[in-house]
Amino acid sequence: MSVILDRKTAPAFHAVEKIEMIHASEKRLANNIPVYAVNAGTQELIKIEFIFSAGMYFQQMPLQAATVNAMIEEGTSKMNAAQIADAIDYYGAFLEMGVGQDSATITLYTLNKHLRSTLPIIEQIIKDATFPQTELDIHLQNKKQKFHVNNQKVANIARKRFTELLFGSKHPYGINVKEADFDAIKKEHLIDFYRKAYTSNNCKIILAGKIHDDVYTLLEDHFGKDDWKAVADLKPINTTITSSEQKEEVILKADALQSAIRIGKVLFNKKHPDYQSLQILNTIYGGYFGSRLMSNIREDKGYTYGIGSGLVSLQNSGYFFISTEVGVDVCKNAIHEIYFEMDRLREEPVSEDELQLVKNYLLGTFLRSVDGPFAMADRFRGIMEYNLGYDYFDRYIATIKSINASQIRDLANQYFDKSSMIELVAGKK
Repeated sequence: MSVILDRKTAPAFHAVEKIEMIHASEKRLANNIPVYAVNAGTQELIKIEFIFSAGMYFQQMPLQAATVNAMIEEGTSKMNAAQIADAIDYYGAFLEMGVGQDSATITLYTLNKHLRSTLPIIEQIIKDATFPQTELDIHLQNKKQKFHVNNQKVANIARKRFTELLFGSKHPYGINVKEADFDAIKKEHLIDFYRKAYTSNNCKIILAGKIHDDVYTLLEDHFGKDDWKAVADLKPINTTITSSEQKEEVILKADALQSAIRIGKVLFNKKHPDYQSLQILNTIYGGYFGSRLMSNIREDKGYTYGIGSGLVSLQNSGYFFISTEVGVDVCKNAIHEIYFEMDRLREEPVSEDELQLVKNYLLGTFLRSVDGPFAMADRFRGIMEYNLGYDYFDRYIATIKSINASQIRDLANQYFDKSSMIELVAGKK
C-alpha cells in the first residue's frame, strides 16, 4: 500500500540538543608516537593518517615542504613510482598526500584484510623515499608551467600578495613562490627536509574506521622502532609577523576584465576565547550562501557570482578575510558595499529571525560534519593539533545556542573596524 505524502505541510522541526561524538582513544607506540583511534563504522575499512609538523611554516626555502610531500611516493630504494602505484591499486587501496601551512600528511585508505600488505609500502615511503632526479625534474617543470598560467589570473595574484601583506614577505605564512624558486630547489634540499621532518619524533597517527587489535601490532612492527628519529631539529626561519602598514594596495593588470578583491586582517586561532563567537558573526556576514555579502553583492547588486568571508586558524596565528572577483567597472562599488555591510553589523542589531536561521544552519552543518568515523577523525584532528579537548565542541554548541544580537554587535564593533583592515585589489579599481 503506497503512502501519499502531504507536501503542503512542512516536516516537523527538531532542534539540535546534543551532538554525540565517539571520542578518540589514545595509545603510544614503543617509540612514543601517539596513535589516536576513532573506532566506529560497520564496514571493514580503515583510514590511517600520518601527520608530521612539516608544513610551509617549517621549510627553509620556498617549495621545500610541498615538493617533499608531493615527491615522497615517487620512489624508494626498493620500489619505483610505478611499482608503488601498482601495488596500492592492486589491493584496492588509496594513498593521499597533503601539505598545508603547518603540517603534512600521508593518508592510507584500505580494507582491513589488506592492511598487512599495504602498510609495508607506506613504511617504505615514510622511511626510505629517494626523490629520483628524473621524476623531480618532471615535477618541477610541470609546476613551473602551472605557475606561469596561474600567475596571469587576478585571483591567484591577489591570494599570494594578500598573505604577504598580512604576515610579511619573510614570515613563513607570508612567503610566496617566485619563478626563480623552481630552479633553486635541489634534490639535496628535499632530502635534508625529509630527514628532519618525516621522523618518529615528529609524527602523530590517527586511525578511523573499524579498528581491530592487530592494527596496533602492525603499526608497532612497522613504525614503533627508533630507526627513523630526526637527525636534527626542524625550526622555522622566522616567526615575527610584520603586517603591512599600507592599508590599501592595487596591483594593476591593464588587460583585466575582472578585479580580485581581498580584504582582511591578522587575528588569532581557535584557541582564542572569541574565536567561536566570531565564527557566528562571520557566518552572518559572509560565511554561507544566505549571508549578507551574498544577499547584497550577488543577489541584489549582481556584481559577482560569489563572495565570501572566513576565519583561518593556523597553529601560530590566524586571520580574517573577504574574497571575491567582480567586473572592473563595479570594483569600487563592490568594496563600498563590503564596508557597508560591516557597518550595518556594527550599528544595527541582527534580527531574531536572521540569528535563529544562522544558528540552525551552524548546528546542522556541525551535525553533518561528524557523520561517520572519517568525519569524526577529521574533527578530532582539528582540536588535537591545537592541544584542545572535546569540550571545545561542547562550548561551540553552547555558544551557538546562547549568543544574542547584542553580543554579535559588540563583536562587530571590536573586530569589524575598517581602519584595521588591509585592502587589496588585483586588476583595476
